Order: sequence, then C-alpha cells, then structure tokens
Amino acid sequence: MVKKYTSMAYAKADDMLFGNCKFPVKAGLGLEIGAGYATPELNYAPRPQAGKSKEKLVKEYERITTDAMARMVQIGAPSVVLETEHVEQMSNNPEWGGAVAHAQKTIMEEYHDEYGIKCALRHTIGDIREDRDYLQLRGDKYSVFMEAFEQCAQNGADLLSVESMGGKEVFDYSILRNDTAGILFGIGVLGSMDMEMIWSDIADVAKKNGVVAAGDTDCAQANTAMFIAGGLLDKNLAHTTAIVARSIAAGRSLCAYEAGATGPGKDCGYENTIIKSISGVPISQEGKTSTCAHSDVMGNLTMQCCDLWSNESVEYHGEFGGTTVQCWVETLAYDCSMMNTSLKLGKAKDLRDILTLSDKYRDPQGYVLAYDNAYRVGQAIVKDGEDNYLRAKNAAIECCNIVGEGVASGKLKLTRFETNALAKVKADLEGLTDDSDKFMSDCLTKYKEEVAVFRTENYGL
Repeated sequence: MVKKYTSMAYAKADDMLFGNCKFPVKAGLGLEIGAGYATPELNYAPRPQAGKSKEKLVKEYERITTDAMARMVQIGAPSVVLETEHVEQMSNNPEWGGAVAHAQKTIMEEYHDEYGIKCALRHTIGDIREDRDYLQLRGDKYSVFMEAFEQCAQNGADLLSVESMGGKEVFDYSILRNDTAGILFGIGVLGSMDMEMIWSDIADVAKKNGVVAAGDTDCAQANTAMFIAGGLLDKNLAHTTAIVARSIAAGRSLCAYEAGATGPGKDCGYENTIIKSISGVPISQEGKTSTCAHSDVMGNLTMQCCDLWSNESVEYHGEFGGTTVQCWVETLAYDCSMMNTSLKLGKAKDLRDILTLSDKYRDPQGYVLAYDNAYRVGQAIVKDGEDNYLRAKNAAIECCNIVGEGVASGKLKLTRFETNALAKVKADLEGLTDDSDKFMSDCLTKYKEEVAVFRTENYGL
C-alpha cells in the first residue's frame, strides 16, 4: 500500500540537524541511524579484473571489508556502514551478490564481536532492467532484479537500496532539449510510477527477511543534470535547470518511503534534505568527501542534515596512506567525529549553519538545497501530496521562486545565461496545465511519437 505524505515531519526547518531524525532506523550489529550520532558510510568499487569470476570478486570484497574494518578499529571509530554498490555481474547473477554479502557480513561480525564496533552492510542492487537500447522495467529482467534483493537479504545485507531508472528514456531526450515538461514527466510522473511499483516489492522482500528497505536516489536523472551542468564555468546546462530537476526528483525519491522504505536514503541523493524534511527518515549524504568520484559545488552544505556521511565511491587500490578504502573511511570518520562532538557540546546548530553558509550562495543548486529552502520545497510537495504530477510541478515552481528571491536579495548572483534559463523554466511551468489527466495524455501523445525508446508498457499504461 502506497501512503502519500501530505504534511511535514518537522514543524520548522531549524529543527533539522545532522545525526538526528524523527524516525531512527536500527540495522546490523548494534547500529542505530539518526539516533543522536552521525556514522561514516564507506562506498567502494572493485578493480575491473576482479569481476572475471565469482571467486575473484568475493576475495576482492573480503579484502575491501577487512581493510575498512581494521582501519576503523585502529583509529577508535565507534561505528561504520559499508555500502556495496553492485557491479553488473552481481545483480545479473544474484548468487554472486549473495556470496559477496555473506563474505562481507562474516568479517564485520568478527570485528563487532572482537572490538564492539557498531556496523551495518548496505547492498545497492544495480538496476539491470535493460534490453540493449530499451528499458525493460516490467519485462523478463524484473524477476532477476528482485532475486538479487532476495539473495542479498538472505545472506547478510542489512540495508537494501537501488538507483532506479524509471523515466530516464524521456528525461534523457528532454534534458538535451531544455524541455521542461519532458523533464517533469520523466522524473516526476514516470519515475514516480516505477518507484511505487518496485519499492512495494523491495519492502516486501525486506520485511520477509527481517532487514531494512533503505531507499533510492534519482541518480539516473537529477544527478545526470547536475553532472551536465558541471562547474561555474560550464555552460552545457544551466545550473538553474539542474536544480529544478533536483526539486522535481524529491517527490520521485519520496515514493520509496511512501511504499514502505524507512531510510537511510542513499548518499548520492542530493534531494535527501528535502525528503528528510517531509518524512523524518534518516539520510546518507555525500559532498566534499566524494571528490574521489566527482565534483560538485556544495561540498560542505550537504553535511548539514546527514545521518550517514559518505564518499560516493572509490576504486580499491593502494595509496601512500594505505588502500583507498582505508584512506577514505578514515576521512569520513573524522568528519563524523566533528559532528558528534558538536552535538555533545550543544554547538551542532552552529556547525550546521557554518557548513550551510559556506556553500549556500556559491550556486543556485546549493541555495535551494540549503536546509531552510529545502524545507520550503518540501512544503510545496506535500501541498498536493496525493498527486505525483502536481507535487512535482509545485516543487519546480517553488524552486524557481526561491532562486528568484535569492537574486532579488542581492545575495545570490546569476550570470545572464543562468538568468535567461530561469526565466524560460518559469515560463514553461506557468504554461503547464493543473489537470493531471490532461498532462498525462498530452505527454503520452508527444513522447510516444518523439522518443523511439519510450515504451508505455514499462509503466503499465
């Protein structure tokens, strides 16, 4: 049963804080997420040659897990989450993923028993629902997709996640054309429809196996927009367009929790602060510690309300300070130590605001995702919370309003390129109907004709 959010979890934005959430999640070995302390979440990738056989892959993840856990114990870190984002061999062959989960959890149990470190294992299944050039969201691959969750849940994974791709075929077409309606349709409508289906099933798998259905992220769409937008000198895509896409994505990612997920949301969901304001679930975030994987323009700000603090992903190999997983998990642990100390000293809101303000006026993306403005986007979403289209549209409009107010205040500076892009998006949104059925009908007619790879059967239409 999908139960839509129609109110906010927090009475005001100032109530949101890192290491704390309305609905903490117990997972793994003695760990509670969002219950008064922040925990590092290490994300990693095996070397390419390790994927040649199941045995090689399991050995690689055993080394990764041992290295990370040993480093945590060496520096006295009290807690850690390890996130295994599946390489394609692990999701296409669910028993591989299960074998990796079992090997990792065995090692983590040994460290927990010996040293008392609180820990949990997240497995993020790959969205393998593709057939060459087409998405096949409800086709033959769906049973394999779900079996991958089953195998990981049965063999030691404590948290189940995915970066799902529903709506991406329309989004990819639309983002290249600055087509606001198509972006909204791809993320806010099609993406939400797919999320409601898969997360109802993932939540059932988690419940059956006594593990946690954690959450999703709109990596395939909102992160694509952020990456195309790039840095302050890039002009491939306006940053104002990218943050509108991100605001729309909040309603789409929220669908996981409406279908039974409980958090923690995944690290690369930059929309997670918005989601936390609505749902009260714990969230993982990445920022300055994800420079091993990519750049962004809000590296401090994203720490503002996190419960898990992640590095995004790093390939396993050697560095001067040890292996990559040892170096990055240590960095994450010291950031969490800083947050946790500020909580104990009663200085947490000061630290939160320093982190936020250090990036808030750098770029429109950070400006909208600053916790006070993220809360406003959340309010826009719950205003028409029962309707996926209207809440996506409301979020986009409120995003434009927030950016416009920032510019009017003189604190947020936009180039002419960005100003023109904002005006275009705003005009596009104002021209859209408030009739969800008409929007759906118009979009189906348009994109069935224009997007060759768009298949309505993927969405039960």
